[in-house]
Amino acid sequence: MIIFYDWTIEDFPNLLHCPWIYFPLWHKWYLERGNGWNNYKGLTWKVCHNKTWDKIFKFLGFRKGWWTRRDTQYIAQAKKEIQHLFRPKQEITTKAEKMIAQLRQESDIVIGVHIRRGDYATWNDGRFLYSLEEYRQFMLRVQQLFSDKRVGFFISSNEDFSLDSFQGCNCLRYGKEPSGAVLDLYTLSLCDFIIGPFSSYSRWASFIGEVPLCFLETKEQQFTEDSFSKIVDYFHFENNKEILDW
Repeated sequence: MIIFYDWTIEDFPNLLHCPWIYFPLWHKWYLERGNGWNNYKGLTWKVCHNKTWDKIFKFLGFRKGWWTRRDTQYIAQAKKEIQHLFRPKQEITTKAEKMIAQLRQESDIVIGVHIRRGDYATWNDGRFLYSLEEYRQFMLRVQQLFSDKRVGFFISSNEDFSLDSFQGCNCLRYGKEPSGAVLDLYTLSLCDFIIGPFSSYSRWASFIGEVPLCFLETKEQQFTEDSFSKIVDYFHFENNKEILDW
């Protein structure tokens, strides 16, 4: 039973209608009336960020998803079912597949680039906040790594900027699409490689799509093919590299 969930739940019909997962607060008729969704999101935030409620839920046997992130013993054997449950609705998968197909018309390799700034100005004292020019330099270095192939880039970001910022790179991105975060996430999972700062977002795309990922750790970072590895669980790459619990 899942009490609180993200408003994008409708983007994952296999999860929403899974016979052994129950969403007791899912009432479409209410959520889509007036201010229903906003009321629900407000309630979710207040209850899920309250120490008293944490104690109550723990006493009742409920668990926050975040509390279980280290429990990875069944992930490998459940991987196929996880991929099925979290496959987005057809409208999203079709758009994502068209985007990747468009890039592949002129590219042998498609690199997903997760550009996250905003809150990263303060997270870890801005350690992983990079300018658009620095992202362009990352992309040019990756392009050089695969210099014998045509490289295309899919840009994933909730920030409004022009692709003119990435001169010398063949890249595409979406406009302001409905379900933008899920659409970007699924499209990243269809790429051949992913680069981006430390984030659970690109981590999930790597895991669910089995795509090699390289975190951007320094502004001067260089790349080799060994820089990339698939995520196998929240804290580990396939090459056994461990991810810090920031």
